[in-house]
Amino acid sequence: MNIKQWLQAEYLPIPLIALMVLTRFHHFGDVLHLPDASLAVFFFAGFYRKKALLGFLLALAALIDFIAIKNGTSSWCVSPAYVFLIPTYAVMWFAGRYCSTLKSIKVAELTLQLGLLIVATTIAFAISNGSFYLFSGRYDSLSLGQYFSAMVQYYPPYMGYTLIYAVAGLTFVKLFNALPDAQSKYGEVDRRD
Repeated sequence: MNIKQWLQAEYLPIPLIALMVLTRFHHFGDVLHLPDASLAVFFFAGFYRKKALLGFLLALAALIDFIAIKNGTSSWCVSPAYVFLIPTYAVMWFAGRYCSTLKSIKVAELTLQLGLLIVATTIAFAISNGSFYLFSGRYDSLSLGQYFSAMVQYYPPYMGYTLIYAVAGLTFVKLFNALPDAQSKYGEVDRRD
């Protein structure tokens, strides 16, 4: 089996699971830890096109959060609004699912993928932060405008980290898919000998 076959859809969950496990414990990252790649992981999980993977990754994210909290990470974000991470991540999954249909490396398709990634990440930010404002019970004294002005500072890293992971992943996938299948070339040479 060559590397191109190994990177086909049936093996895609392995690096996605590893990336989530390695990055989810520290949402914003620091000198020793990479920032959270969960949004990009769900985006690429959409490429796999299996709803079971979406459910598995949702459960994995909850398990990682549970373990992190048990080991001293703040539980501030865990509230009745936590359940809204399901539609937050589903938005990314559906965006990835649509982007998986765009196979070429034409500028128009790449622009569409990047635009869809930006829109999906913005919607995910609105769902996760809007639900936290409405249902967490932590901001009863703040107006929506005050909450928005406090939360807007988190949008650039939220978008930035997602774009860095997703653009790196898309670049790898697009360049790799543009390569000819090395195994078939070697097979042709072997048959001539």
